[in-house]
Amino acid sequence: MERISLTPDLSFSRIAYGMWRIGDDPDTSPAHVRAKIDACLAQGITTIDQADIYGDYGAEEILGNALRTAPGLRDQIEIVTKCDIVAPCGRHASAPVKYYDTSRAHIFSSVDTSLALMGIEQIDLLLIHRPDPFMDHRETGAALDALVAGGKVRAVGVSNFKPHDWALLQSAMKTSLATNQIELSLTANAALTNGDLAHLQERGVNPMAWSPLGGGSLFGASSAALRAALQTVADRHGFDISAVAVAWLLAHPAGIIPVMGTNALDRIKRLSDACTVAMDRATWFALYEAANGHEVP
Repeated sequence: MERISLTPDLSFSRIAYGMWRIGDDPDTSPAHVRAKIDACLAQGITTIDQADIYGDYGAEEILGNALRTAPGLRDQIEIVTKCDIVAPCGRHASAPVKYYDTSRAHIFSSVDTSLALMGIEQIDLLLIHRPDPFMDHRETGAALDALVAGGKVRAVGVSNFKPHDWALLQSAMKTSLATNQIELSLTANAALTNGDLAHLQERGVNPMAWSPLGGGSLFGASSAALRAALQTVADRHGFDISAVAVAWLLAHPAGIIPVMGTNALDRIKRLSDACTVAMDRATWFALYEAANGHEVP
């Protein structure tokens, strides 16, 4: 599988496997989690996406339990995790309200907790999960720089940031932000035209795309025309429509890294199908038109 270089010494697989819903699987045993990772590795998918808040702050430990029982597995994958969301659940059950915390103390504490729960010595990529309207960019930037300099984190980035949020944080940092993980799919494609994607392309930054299948909206009743258009392409290549929808993202010149989240082993084993779907410009625009419900101006 093709790889994408985010920094001079950190590359990701073209598709990442997301563990947002890993705690929802009735089977969270180390053996079952390892089976999912092994299915990814068999296709060249080495990048695993986590966040401290996933699974009510339980998903990182589920991954860690699997890593502890499989010596050497950690060295075969890149681990992404995120911090700054404090929600009244799990270890933050006593929080009086949901809020964001980008203070140095919280970021450092979150990183130490993530390292301990996953049983690892270094996070490959740490993302600030949500833009914090109360952020002191100098404090946050210095904290991220210190984590990289201290070796607990290889690279840092952001998630769900607008260009102005990115610019503010980056202005206070020595380390270059490596990526922005944004919502992007056929049915949530505003980033293509609102400046979010252009901002990253201009800087040569590869975006990560969460919910690349639109949270299942591709399969909803309101997407009949889009499903039909996807099916036409899928029939041509012998794959299912989800592979075509992901191929649509992969075809974009921004070098988008889709983060695929599923607990079904049979679907995990087919994630790389998207890499073999041909997508010319006319086909790309036909799907874009079907998703928007009208032709481009």
